Amino acid sequence: MRVIGAQGEQLGIMTIDQALAVSSESGLDLVEISPTAKPPVCKIMDYGKFKYDEKKRQAQAKKKQAVVQIKEVKFRPKTDDHDFDFKVRNVRRFLEEGDKAKLTLMFRGREIVHKDLGQKVLMRVVEELKDVAVLEQTARMEGRSMFMILAPNPKMKQKSAAPAGPPAPRPAGAPPPRPAPQAASIGTPATPPAQQSAPKP
Repeated sequence: MRVIGAQGEQLGIMTIDQALAVSSESGLDLVEISPTAKPPVCKIMDYGKFKYDEKKRQAQAKKKQAVVQIKEVKFRPKTDDHDFDFKVRNVRRFLEEGDKAKLTLMFRGREIVHKDLGQKVLMRVVEELKDVAVLEQTARMEGRSMFMILAPNPKMKQKSAAPAGPPAPRPAGAPPPRPAPQAASIGTPATPPAQQSAPKP
């Protein structure tokens, strides 16, 4: 078998007895890391520490996994504009936080015969949020309610996660770039620099 030392150094081809003797002298374990290789590859390591570190990495990776929730927002066929805008802002916030949104439109009494009005309300929400949402579940009836599900737009995540590019390199010894002049506020004229009057003779 091919043996790798604890520091990653190549110890060469050994018999299993020779490899076990080397690992025993180091007070470490002999672990087979590539049994299908020819010859098989073993590494001398602290197996207990290896398993502990592996378990720790898995726990950290699991912790970093985002838990996606579905937040429900309810509408009515005759939701007024003020209430509609308020609810749409809430849906936008949920999507920007990475959660999905369930839009539920509730019918009462004879409103159920005007399903087209409910459809228009939900599609209006979709139109308002097209920059941050994608339609995951089209409108469906569930009892006396109509619902659809929106998910965060993947392009929005990519845009927010895009790292800033590195600064442009400049030759050694070159002076740093001068900062760009600040633009004057809208409606406020820029004040020219004061001119010093020439001294009187």
